[in-house]
Amino acid sequence: MSFYSFEGLIPVVDPDAYVHPTAVLIGDVIVGKGVYIGPNASLRGDYGRLILEDGANLQDNCIMHGYCDRDTIVHSSGHIGHGAILHGCIIGRDALVGMNSVIMDGAIIGEESIVGAMSFVNAGFIGKSRQLLMGIPAKYVRDVSDDELYWKRLNTLEYQDLVSRSQLSLREVTPLEQMEPNRPRLKGTTEVKPKGEMG
Repeated sequence: MSFYSFEGLIPVVDPDAYVHPTAVLIGDVIVGKGVYIGPNASLRGDYGRLILEDGANLQDNCIMHGYCDRDTIVHSSGHIGHGAILHGCIIGRDALVGMNSVIMDGAIIGEESIVGAMSFVNAGFIGKSRQLLMGIPAKYVRDVSDDELYWKRLNTLEYQDLVSRSQLSLREVTPLEQMEPNRPRLKGTTEVKPKGEMG
């Protein structure tokens, strides 16, 4: 694992979180219960504090960084897609940031909102709850539908489940030279629930 202290501050990781061995956490980083941090994620807490609240995920190749005068926060069940950059911003509870999006300093993404893939949210943007934001710069398109929020939550549950699956089974290995006969396929473990049960 790549954990580094910086000026006396050591990252804090809840025992029920999963941090991939290739991720790098530096300094003032706080990781909550049930958080998933993917391969090659970089969390540089060498200026401002970085916080991932319970049940959030930060996927492969994501970057979190900030400034001394503000915390960079992903609130509970926040869902940060592959390659996204969060810089000095706040991601609301149960919100999703799409792949390769950039959220700039002082921006606030409202709870249950969705930022479309490859969007750029300007510094200082103040969002509201359940907004669909898209584009460069990102703009409000419409409200997030019940169906979109349902599928977002289902995908977040899959990442929360991936925490325990990774803790139990992910190991560094030497690759096989050829595929074995009757190679099994991975099975998802998140049961699809009726919308009324998703909260």
